[in-house]
Amino acid sequence: MLGLARRNLDFFCAIVIVGLLAGVAGLATTVVLRFVEHLTYHYTFGPLLDGITGSSPVRRAVGPMIGGALAGLGWWLLRRRADVPPLAATIARHERIPRVSWSIDALLQVLLVGSGASLGREGAPRQFAAALGDSATGWLKRLSPGDREVLLACAAGAGLGAVYAVPLGGALFTLRVMLRTWHPRAVGAALISSSLAVAIGSPLTHDRPELDWPSADSTYLLTAHGLLLAPLAFAAGWAFNRIMAAARPSRLIRSWVLVPALAGAGLVTGVCSHWWPELPGNGKSILSVSLASGMTLSAAAVILVLKPVLTALFLRAGGAGGMLTPSLATGAAAGSLLILAINAVAGTHLHVAAVSLAGAAGVLAVTQGSPIWAALFVWELARPPIWLLVVFCVTAAAAHGIQALIGRRAGATAG
Repeated sequence: MLGLARRNLDFFCAIVIVGLLAGVAGLATTVVLRFVEHLTYHYTFGPLLDGITGSSPVRRAVGPMIGGALAGLGWWLLRRRADVPPLAATIARHERIPRVSWSIDALLQVLLVGSGASLGREGAPRQFAAALGDSATGWLKRLSPGDREVLLACAAGAGLGAVYAVPLGGALFTLRVMLRTWHPRAVGAALISSSLAVAIGSPLTHDRPELDWPSADSTYLLTAHGLLLAPLAFAAGWAFNRIMAAARPSRLIRSWVLVPALAGAGLVTGVCSHWWPELPGNGKSILSVSLASGMTLSAAAVILVLKPVLTALFLRAGGAGGMLTPSLATGAAAGSLLILAINAVAGTHLHVAAVSLAGAAGVLAVTQGSPIWAALFVWELARPPIWLLVVFCVTAAAAHGIQALIGRRAGATAG
């Protein structure tokens, strides 16, 4: 009994340490990201979209190209000397954590995304948090391999929670995406670590939603539109998954080709930003414009195609980054496309912001395989009226249900 009590005490101490360090990881990556964004587009205040629209045509094209070349050079030097294994698989297999290479890789991800790459920024804090957490808790020898798996998964989820100020979203990411469990020990650890990380990150996030929710009126009829959106969200999520799977190299690119390939991807993104300045970056600009009802029908259609294509281009070139926000942005474009088309044809004035976020939740449910987490994560990003969580849940669950049904039928046909 005494041994079990000591092990539990060690586990609790480790959770507190992991939560605090995940917040530090979130702070550090956010500061570096903003510095790179401001340097690339030469602006001082405001969101990335303001910096892009206010920059010169040459800087829009050359900035992402230079950032891609520098990140490619860094990855070439890193991958020649060290392995950079995937986060989730390394944690699940209880393998040794490559602290140094994960930390350097996280820095290069921030450099690439900050300079305009169409990749998510959430991969960097998750990796850095896991590396810090493993380094700081290695002295706790009484922890079992299962305890360490929970700890590292909590570090990854808490790092995500810290950068987006989503404590519940970070905890659910740990439970439903990383661990796929509701075990009480894991639930408590995830909630504590994510809450601590968000608190540490609050000097930068100010505990405010990542997205600004408009004050426009909305009705409960949006639940029906959320259900109507589900097939489109499934199609967009399915296409996103297929495009990323086809683009991702079968082996990690380690040659000098990384430099011109990522520079070229950056140049293509920069050129596209002349017409669609929402495209560079992780996808927050697309989400912000969708919520502000500032997207036109034609822009929504173009962004729905270009956002996953540009993301795939960076993957094919050998870049690394998160997939959460690019898939969110793709879903928001799909939702905007549907509701803008309905408004144009029927002459209605339905709530664009709510349906855009519902589309984001639906696509995220398909790409990540967890509709509960997808709906809550999207809700926490903007914190709209609580009843809209029902709309997001309906779209996410229906899109995920279509995916599961088609998967079962395909399996039965193959069998």
